[in-house]
Amino acid sequence: MNDKEIVLVGTAHVSRNSAELVKRIVEQEQPDSVCIELDEQRYKSIKDKDKWRNTDIVQIIKEKKAGFMLTNIILSNYQRKIAEQFDIQAGQEMIQGIQSAEELQANIVMADRKIQTTFTRLWRKVSLWGKIKLISSIMYSLIDDEEITEEDLERMKTEDMLSSALTELSKSFPTLKTYLVDERDQYLAAKIKEAPGKKVVAILGAAHVPGVQEELFKEQDLEELDSIPEKTLASKIGGWILPGLILVMIGLTFTVDTSMAWSQVLRFILWVGSLAALGTFLAGGHVLSAVASFVMAPLSAIHPLLATGWFAGLMEAHIRKPKVEDFERLSKDLYTLKGFWKNKVTRILLVVAFSNIGCTIGIWISGLNIVTSFFDLFF
Repeated sequence: MNDKEIVLVGTAHVSRNSAELVKRIVEQEQPDSVCIELDEQRYKSIKDKDKWRNTDIVQIIKEKKAGFMLTNIILSNYQRKIAEQFDIQAGQEMIQGIQSAEELQANIVMADRKIQTTFTRLWRKVSLWGKIKLISSIMYSLIDDEEITEEDLERMKTEDMLSSALTELSKSFPTLKTYLVDERDQYLAAKIKEAPGKKVVAILGAAHVPGVQEELFKEQDLEELDSIPEKTLASKIGGWILPGLILVMIGLTFTVDTSMAWSQVLRFILWVGSLAALGTFLAGGHVLSAVASFVMAPLSAIHPLLATGWFAGLMEAHIRKPKVEDFERLSKDLYTLKGFWKNKVTRILLVVAFSNIGCTIGIWISGLNIVTSFFDLFF
């Protein structure tokens, strides 16, 4: 291919033999470049043994990445269950690929797309019902203690860990496969073709090999694959519709019955604030974090660009700031649901998520109540 020899190595992310296979092939082929199915962020996590020490949970909340981090942690817990049950280390073949390339002084190419880009593109394209099922599936993996069978393990050997964690959901929503597998096949192929040198060894999960092999003979638009789709007009204005209707109906009610209008305002504040605070408590949040939820939820409810979880999470992080040992203990705490709730890192992320969920439920309940009162009054 354009005077470049490309060797695709299909590996099993949960197989002990894969690391040995990678080591043998790299030594045998002596490539100029070794492409790894990792992105720069995951690569740095492997290289930086003190990565948790450098984690700024406050910055993560401010950058609106709390949900992404929580999802990553839960999916990591899924991988941990597999590793624990079968006494294996997931992703060891990728680490071996990096080590072998370093020993050979070959170029190391991080060929995979950022997970955050993959999930953001997926999130923008999936329907509301799809989002609900996606979140439910991820949360269920946290509490599911069912043992993984040998049959499940064999299936995982032909999938990458990101895809295998969501396989069942992918059957119901083919769109997931488009972003989790198909687009990444295109991205991987493009990066492999761009790798410097005459000979390239690419270490991939076995599930990606057929797709990448096919894509190597096609043209890809890396810029498009790496872009974040613009929100649709419907999604941009959708968050403003219900708050707007609530404010209009309360405003019109003031023109007819001031007492009823103030009653609606009070019920709105109580429903939204109380359920946001309840969500904070369910996540194990501090009393002051719950107070922050209660106070900020009504404002967030009528201003969709604000999120109750930001304020609750920042308060929780300020009061119960995670220490280095909380990050270091994270993998161990994930062994139990209690540990997941007790660890200060995951607790902050849960406070962000649960207070937002509580606020959303409160908006719909209070909104329905206001609509009912409005129609009773005017019709």
